[in-house]
Amino acid sequence: MITSATSNLTNSPDLSWLDRGTDDIFPNQPDSDSPRDNIAQLLTQTDRPLRVKLGVDPTGSDLHLGHSIPVRKLRAFQDAGHTAVLIIGDFTARIGDPTGKSEVRKQLTDEQVKHNAQTYLDQVRPILDFDTPGRLEIRYNSEWLSGLDLSKTLELLSTMTVGQMLAKEGFSLRYEQNSPIFLHEFFYPLMQGYDSVAVDADIELGGTDQKFNIAVGRDLQRHFGAAKLSLVCCCRF
Repeated sequence: MITSATSNLTNSPDLSWLDRGTDDIFPNQPDSDSPRDNIAQLLTQTDRPLRVKLGVDPTGSDLHLGHSIPVRKLRAFQDAGHTAVLIIGDFTARIGDPTGKSEVRKQLTDEQVKHNAQTYLDQVRPILDFDTPGRLEIRYNSEWLSGLDLSKTLELLSTMTVGQMLAKEGFSLRYEQNSPIFLHEFFYPLMQGYDSVAVDADIELGGTDQKFNIAVGRDLQRHFGAAKLSLVCCCRF
């Protein structure tokens, strides 16, 4: 669902709402004049609605309580005149985020994913602005991930090393414990990161546990020659 743009952009210097519930913002160089290193500069100087991305994988039937924090932050960006890009990870849900998992996740069927995705939308509807034109895009990452050919997949894989993947907390722990790590699990951070390229994100939201995955999005934007790199806002869970 994509609505037409609106021009009700707020460039207020009062950004107190940005810090509420926020654990980390990166990069964040307050003395920098570059909007891509300073989120305050970006928000107060932009002449267009920024594209603020939040991705959720419908791996369960309900959003957990922690999800409400980044969803409410997404609403705060909407209220400031920006465009919320809510990505339903219907493709990545088939793998499941390995973050914090001690073993491989059970893969879901298409029917389970579709059912869960609808319940997620029903649960965020009371929080997000679904009505104001230009305030919300709802995207499904199967739009771009299901069409990746082997050539593009190999290009994605070439952007990271096994060592970088094993630096991810969950993977490193499982490796130390001789717990199996399956190759398809290495795809997850890359696929989530590619979402940022596909939707041309300016700002990315996520929980603190998602910092590794979200940072991959910035790396992939750089790799694919994006004119801008997103800033990351990690919310407390």
